[in-house]
Amino acid sequence: MNRSTFLIGLVKTILLLICAAFVIGPILATVLGGFKSSGDLRTNPLGLPRVWESRFYLELIADPAFWRYLGNSLVISLSAVGLTLIVAAAAAYVFAQIRFFGSRFLLSYLLLGLVFPFATAILPLFITVRDLGLLDTYWAVILPQTAFGLSLAILLFKTFFDQLPKELFEAAYVEGCGYIRFFWRFTLPLSTPILATVGVFVFVQSWNNFLLPLVVLNSREVFTWPLGMMQFRGEYLTEWNRTLAFISLTLIPAIVFFLAAQRYIVAGLTGGAVKG
Repeated sequence: MNRSTFLIGLVKTILLLICAAFVIGPILATVLGGFKSSGDLRTNPLGLPRVWESRFYLELIADPAFWRYLGNSLVISLSAVGLTLIVAAAAAYVFAQIRFFGSRFLLSYLLLGLVFPFATAILPLFITVRDLGLLDTYWAVILPQTAFGLSLAILLFKTFFDQLPKELFEAAYVEGCGYIRFFWRFTLPLSTPILATVGVFVFVQSWNNFLLPLVVLNSREVFTWPLGMMQFRGEYLTEWNRTLAFISLTLIPAIVFFLAAQRYIVAGLTGGAVKG
């Protein structure tokens, strides 16, 4: 290894460590803040706790309201993931395998959702959800999140499906395998990387969504964790350590979901991993 290669590698490593510090630093400070007293948090916000106090975490774990908020978020996020994967995969499969009049126009129309931010449609969404009688229900959050997540999901799925070997479908078609059967028997089993990638994107977006639940949910019984945190923050206005403990515990499901799927994400983003 020559000197220039070593220096380039060193610079890349330093830059990656700096980027990682910007991501891990706030998370670590949040987790440690839940173990600090109020005085320690004011005088030593970024360091290790002088005295480790676990009562804030233990009180939250014993609080039924916390688990209700967490359960509501899990139901909504997992439902949005499942619905998005089914609809987006089926639509992308049609665009990738079947050529019909207007297919390009229809695909372009569906991808227009990438242009419009979610907040611009919040008022029409509220009116539609209200007229359908879905206010204060899980579906008031699940259906709009699925609709707005379809554009990116279809784009990723179609890119992946386009790289699957055409010879595989031709061989299956000769054996009498139709489009629907080929989709369930061959396409989806070969698409684990992109399924995991889209699933992680949708789950994290749904898990952290605050604006839509704020508008369409009024009952505390169906609050998601961001709304629960807002309620919790209002009750313990001066106790930041409790708030930080709340945030730390609600990060766990998203991190676990990401770690479980991370080995598929790179393959999913870089296209098809199947070679003909």
